[in-house]
Amino acid sequence: MKKVGFIGAYDKTDLIIYIAKVIATLNKKVLVIDATTNQKAKYVVPTINPTVRYVTDFEDIDIAVGFSDFDDIKKYLGLNNEQELDYDVILVDTDNSEGFEKYELQTAQKNYFVTSFDNYSLKKGLEILSRIQDVLSLTKVLFSRDIIKEEDDYLNFLSLGYKIVWNEYRIYFPIENGDLSVIYENQRVSKIKFKKLSVPFKDGLVYLTDEILGDVSETNVRRAVKSIEKNS
Repeated sequence: MKKVGFIGAYDKTDLIIYIAKVIATLNKKVLVIDATTNQKAKYVVPTINPTVRYVTDFEDIDIAVGFSDFDDIKKYLGLNNEQELDYDVILVDTDNSEGFEKYELQTAQKNYFVTSFDNYSLKKGLEILSRIQDVLSLTKVLFSRDIIKEEDDYLNFLSLGYKIVWNEYRIYFPIENGDLSVIYENQRVSKIKFKKLSVPFKDGLVYLTDEILGDVSETNVRRAVKSIEKNS
């Protein structure tokens, strides 16, 4: 089982769900855990009987909402604390230090810091990183309308003195109104459709999925994305 953390104050729920859809299309069992303060997944993922906490299936993805830690999820699923959750990949979405700690993202196979360059996303996201006690390797996932070196330099400056080791490569998602329109429409119809997403956005999904899985070729990941497009 691979545990992957997505850390930051930027709204990343849809991004994580889209990555999970690609992973599921590759015949991997995947769980998305919404450990954010506002629990956006509760509002964008349809469920028949929403309660305080639940695990629901959406487009072959299991999504957990309202849980405090893995033991809480195991109890809900009827497992004891010693049993492993039966998933190939678990993606944890958090925007607070409590989520980072309780889901033990320090031990995750990979961690991503997701942000745009507005002050709220940057500084609120960095609040989480400032509380990390042990050195953590992080990959930047950057959303920006125009990617410029000064923005990345500013993030590096703000994080000076933190126990963070930034990976040399970064993953960029250009903010395009067309992509946002597709995401909003998908929310309205409770579907995951890739057909009208921009090429750069889909390339970002391919890159992230390929890196997370590690045991699937990029060619097969791209085939999975095309399959989702075809069925959109």
